[in-house]
Amino acid sequence: MSKIDLSLKNLDALFPEDFTQEQVAKAKTIFLKELAFLSHKFYGGKMQTLPKAGIYGFNWFNVYYTPGVSKVSTTIRDNNDASFDLSNRGNMVAVVSDSTRVLGDGDCTPPGGLGVMEGKAYLMKYLAGVDAVALCVDSYNEKGEHDPDKIIQFVKMLQPSFGAVNLEDISQPNCYKVLDTLREECDIPVWHDDAQGTGSVTLAGLINALRIVKKDMNDIKIVMYGAGASNATIARLILQAGADPKKMIMFDSKGGLHKNREDIKADARFYRKWELCQSTNPNNVNDVLEACKDADVLIALSKPGPDVVKPEWIKNMGSKPIVFVCANPVPEIYPYAAKEAGAYIVATGRGDFPNQVNNSLGFPGILKGALLVRARKITDEMAITAAY
Repeated sequence: MSKIDLSLKNLDALFPEDFTQEQVAKAKTIFLKELAFLSHKFYGGKMQTLPKAGIYGFNWFNVYYTPGVSKVSTTIRDNNDASFDLSNRGNMVAVVSDSTRVLGDGDCTPPGGLGVMEGKAYLMKYLAGVDAVALCVDSYNEKGEHDPDKIIQFVKMLQPSFGAVNLEDISQPNCYKVLDTLREECDIPVWHDDAQGTGSVTLAGLINALRIVKKDMNDIKIVMYGAGASNATIARLILQAGADPKKMIMFDSKGGLHKNREDIKADARFYRKWELCQSTNPNNVNDVLEACKDADVLIALSKPGPDVVKPEWIKNMGSKPIVFVCANPVPEIYPYAAKEAGAYIVATGRGDFPNQVNNSLGFPGILKGALLVRARKITDEMAITAAY
């Protein structure tokens, strides 16, 4: 065992040499969780607010506050867009969540999402110089149900103070209505990172993987395991990027998505899933092993593993199979096990494994770009362009 480097670059070397690959992977997960808890407790979270304007004496408070600031207020009153130049609005993102789908941990109650939301804010500041604030809201209505309209109303009310909104960890189907409504009705870009962010980064990873194995997007057979907001949006972006819907098969917890899934058709809230039912899996395949036969790509965003994606699924795939297993905090199958089963390229959602496919690689830059050009919307086409 070695002494830990502060950069954590030698993390694998910390564990006994007789540990198996699975034991090392599990030990790393436990270690990172414990270190995260201790560091958050030590610092009291990850973020704070600091002034950026200089103070050169007591009288400067009269400049930044009353009476001087009145000039700023009246200027913005007469031209609301001046708020992007005369306040921090032009560099400020609201990270909004009701914490109903936090990583693989499910409904964590509103304050339970603060760790992830502060993490988003941390990455935006560190990687893109964007200021962000974590806002975890209670979306319960009088019936004790999570109500998407409460999130929609909240975001509409706060938009005058922010340049963009990053939606995060809102469970489906509510997340679809929240994003699609706010994208059309807000004057600032509203971005759902679990959906558009993960979709953009996954598409980028797939594009590069296909270059390595020398296959074309329109020729490949794709199996999507998991049909939550992330994978449903990944599928939509991949199809818009040129994949053949007849060669795509998606699975949720009840089986394959296809035109005979009356349970999905009957619930209008799942309209995004129903769109995929109508366009993909024309042969109504319901068995994952059968779907994986000669498949070129397997993309899983389902539930934390390991042992969720089976080695025999990968063994049944075609030549040089591409396997993305991106559940957090533990992938559906460990990378070494996927490789042993025959995967040619393996990616996960974690940075401590090779080939990370995680929305953190995309959202800081994409939101920074939207702020710089003062975009009013971030479309699917923009997410696809970012992937290329």
